[in-house]
Amino acid sequence: MAVFQREQRLAEIFVELADTLVDDFDVIDFLQIVATRCVELLDVAAAGLVLADLSGSLVTVAASDEQARLLELFEIQNDEGPCRDCYQRRMAVVNVDLAGAREFWPRFAPQAMNAGFVSANALPLRLRSQVIGSLNLFHHGPGGLGSDQLRLAQALADAATIGIVQQRTIRHGEVVAVQLQAALTSRVTIEQAKGVLAERLQISTDDAFAVLRAAARSRNRMLSELALEVATDSNARIDITRPLGPPAGDLGEAG
Repeated sequence: MAVFQREQRLAEIFVELADTLVDDFDVIDFLQIVATRCVELLDVAAAGLVLADLSGSLVTVAASDEQARLLELFEIQNDEGPCRDCYQRRMAVVNVDLAGAREFWPRFAPQAMNAGFVSANALPLRLRSQVIGSLNLFHHGPGGLGSDQLRLAQALADAATIGIVQQRTIRHGEVVAVQLQAALTSRVTIEQAKGVLAERLQISTDDAFAVLRAAARSRNRMLSELALEVATDSNARIDITRPLGPPAGDLGEAG
């Protein structure tokens, strides 16, 4: 992509992110946009976001594809990896070579390499001095991210944080817990709905998410609300009977 085209696209994406910050916006859909735009803008193969729940445990809330989501789940379940270290240390984990990370990530590093990744980054989702989660970036090749791309990655992480806490009362640097818990609960429901649609339509979970997201947008519905209907009422097919094309500008998105 030419420099001018890339800068123009970068401006368009930050306008897109700003446009989502309205009353009652869909936080999970917003975070999904952040994950997929990271892959578009940065030299990375996959991206994902994790948030801390009320107990401080990390939960995955968005991923650029199913492989990235499963790797994040493995990372959280085994309590080791870049997102865990980033969150606990309150600082970025930059350009870690996975082959050399077996000593301190003995379970995660081999799993990530088996998935085809060579290196990893994690950027904090931060609000002042508080970190509420992390943005994870995975590479298929060596080299990692340069300083300019790391600054851009942190800007996208900061945009995600703003989206999470927008229009919520923030006192003394503390994020209102109910906002985070709502996002985490919504993600669980969406995963359940993906499973229902994947089985019903005999498609992959990546495709099932694209179907669900396209259906929500075409109906002007909240993604989490539509997912709840699909996940809890097997008789309410809500006309989702075949894969729908993704909305314009969202090609390649998955969750």
